[in-house]
Amino acid sequence: MSSLRPWILLVLASALLAPAPAAAAGRTPPDPVVAALERGARPLRTAEPGGDPRDLEPLGRAVGDAAVVGMGEATHGSHDFLTLKDRVFRYLVQRRGFRTFALETAWSTGVRLDDYVVHGKGDPERIMREDLQYTYALNPTAENLALVRWMREYNRRHPHDPVRFMGDDWGYTGPELYDRVTDYVARVRPGLVPRFEALYRGLRPAVPSGEYQRAYLARPLAERREMAARTGRALRLLRTLVPGQTAARREFAEVLRHATVIDQTATGYGFDFEDPDQVADAMRRRDQDMADNVLWWQAHTGHRVLLSGHDNHIGYRPEDPQVLPRTQGAVLRDRLGGGYTSVGLTFGQGSFKATDPEETRMLTHTVGPMPPGSNEHTLDRVRHDRWVLDLRTAPAPARRWLAGARPTRSVGTAYPQPRNAYDIALARTYDVLIHQDRVRAVDLLPAP
Repeated sequence: MSSLRPWILLVLASALLAPAPAAAAGRTPPDPVVAALERGARPLRTAEPGGDPRDLEPLGRAVGDAAVVGMGEATHGSHDFLTLKDRVFRYLVQRRGFRTFALETAWSTGVRLDDYVVHGKGDPERIMREDLQYTYALNPTAENLALVRWMREYNRRHPHDPVRFMGDDWGYTGPELYDRVTDYVARVRPGLVPRFEALYRGLRPAVPSGEYQRAYLARPLAERREMAARTGRALRLLRTLVPGQTAARREFAEVLRHATVIDQTATGYGFDFEDPDQVADAMRRRDQDMADNVLWWQAHTGHRVLLSGHDNHIGYRPEDPQVLPRTQGAVLRDRLGGGYTSVGLTFGQGSFKATDPEETRMLTHTVGPMPPGSNEHTLDRVRHDRWVLDLRTAPAPARRWLAGARPTRSVGTAYPQPRNAYDIALARTYDVLIHQDRVRAVDLLPAP
């Protein structure tokens, strides 16, 4: 027994003199915010559509009974954001009764794609290539095309309970809307057709979408404002034609909305974009109009709607109030209250498509992790690669952190810009957050 004594003493001395494990390894104590985020976060299996949807149930519970769910994206040009929305929409259709996908794109393009989704009319790839140019150059993607084709296939199997597609924006208004308005007038009050044709003179597109948008913006401000005055008169004249029969009012409501969007386009282009104050007014007007279009659609169809747009539109607080004073999400919350839920999407690092700052060339950009002090730096430390968190019910240490504003990455059509990150308080801007560690660039369709 005595022969073991030196060994036992050595072991005891080593144990007494050894530093605590964390100090020995030079590690810092666990971050209570990250630990709280991990307690509240629920991992998502994949961003790709299809497969077992049970991991989306926490998002479904967070959505609750909302009539409209806004789902954002930190970049327009990342594959994973678009495919995740596809996956979420399929889940919401099949498990939560949603029936409309609304995209931050032109209303008239939505009309064409909806005809394909519901009736099988047209070629969706051709529609995207023709319409989604310039302002919407990041919309014609293989990912969005796959979603539209899934919607068409769903409707083949459910012809009496179809899903629908809408665009909520007015940056381009195609000839289809002008035709639908004037064709309706020709049927109900043919004597007014020359009046409408005069009011819409020079507005109906006769050239490709991108060329039309550039040429419109190049017109003198006085000319653009005169065109807006004419579309306003056409809208007021159309309102005098409201039919007496209830059965006919549904068609009239749709035609009136087409004329409203025509007027939104002309009015939106009628601001002086050299004046910062007018730029802010134009941006405010755009988000108000997009919200109004979604609200009209939801009321007209009775559908629950998944609204896809940039984080800066679907959230409640704008990135830069001097540029965008009031967001689409804020309007929807004011009008719908708890009937609107906002889901922000962030990422740690990866690639995306965006134009150069002059918006002349489409490029693939790759960025690394955000620095310490940013929201993403902390979000990346949660152990899951992809996860969802209801910000309204997050554990207390996380809620306090989520209420603070920190730099957060945000990329629009062009990159880089003078600012590519903005101070965002996540819990004050969104109801729900989905974070992904990595993203890759979208697959753009070939140019027409």
